[in-house]
Amino acid sequence: MAKMTLKDLSLEGKKVLMRVDFNVPMKEGEIGDDTRIKGALPSIQYILNHGGALILMSHMGRPKGTKEKELSLAPCATRLSQLLNRPVQMATDCIGSQVKEMVAHLQSGQVLLLENLRYHLAEEKPELDPTFAAKLAELGDCFINDAFGSAHRSHSSTALITKYFPDQAAMGFLLEKEIQALSTLTHPNRPFSAIIGGAKIKGKIGVLRKLIEVVDELYIGGGMAFTFLKAKGVEIGNSLCEDAQVALDILKIAPNKIHLPLDIVIAKEQEVKTVDLSKGIPPQWQGMDIGPKTVADWSQKLRNSATIFWNGPVGVFETPQFAEGTRAIADALANSSAKVIVGGGDTVAAVQQMGFGAKMDHLSTGGGASLEFIELGHLPGIDALTDIN
Repeated sequence: MAKMTLKDLSLEGKKVLMRVDFNVPMKEGEIGDDTRIKGALPSIQYILNHGGALILMSHMGRPKGTKEKELSLAPCATRLSQLLNRPVQMATDCIGSQVKEMVAHLQSGQVLLLENLRYHLAEEKPELDPTFAAKLAELGDCFINDAFGSAHRSHSSTALITKYFPDQAAMGFLLEKEIQALSTLTHPNRPFSAIIGGAKIKGKIGVLRKLIEVVDELYIGGGMAFTFLKAKGVEIGNSLCEDAQVALDILKIAPNKIHLPLDIVIAKEQEVKTVDLSKGIPPQWQGMDIGPKTVADWSQKLRNSATIFWNGPVGVFETPQFAEGTRAIADALANSSAKVIVGGGDTVAAVQQMGFGAKMDHLSTGGGASLEFIELGHLPGIDALTDIN
């Protein structure tokens, strides 16, 4: 069933309540990467240009119901104001009499950002207080969900809230764009390759099982590669490892499709070296990045792909000496003729920091959401929106 979009709504003179994903990385009070804020700009500008008064709501981090100052959305209001070149008002909460008063005085073309939704436990656990979603809904005449990064959550502001807008709950441009881009992976141009990295298999089991069925080649790097290597009987030293049986089960499905690292950059205290995995990783050493042999092999093979999906760095890229594998793979994809979709979170941050973002076909704003959409084909935050025939 098709869903209502932003362009289906009449916005003139309306109070428009929009869920965005401003859960941006912060460092010492400064925004580390504003990709998610920029991603919401097309919807924000459309609403303002069409006479709407805009109330934005988002979460930041995991404060678990406490008002942690370092998780305030105030820096996002400042950054959004700079990007829009107009004032953005900042509320001290997301519900309550003061917020209602600010909304009542909000005029067409003005923007108000509510404070962190997760300062209230009922955001993540609607069952604790079903009135929380109702109080948020009171602030708007219509509801827009443009927070793809949170669309896989059945939270008060993403799913429950829509019941208060039975014919006025629409997807924003970013959400629409994400769905269109990720939907191409269900019927991709082939050969179709996927690169899955990151630290853990847990949370990615479902998507790995789905991908192994649809991809032509699956490359596994990052911390999760060591669980697969362990399952194949390779010594992994002190490297990250989860349940090897899970990896073994996936390997059995289509072993010829799966590519694991050939060599690994390893570390022990201050020592760093590269080892060939035919010899395994020595005791006390920990795998930190894919090695040059792996980079060359994967880069060569990936050149044959028509479609590539990448989720998860292939090394500990936050540390410069272990970022080379991720940088090299990003470089290979940036210069590929394939359609390249990068699946959210740390991967997008790495690609942007390394200067390859503009060369990718799509940078998803949701890591977990992109994986869940690929696995299931739908998300709670999308399902809850108004159907159109």
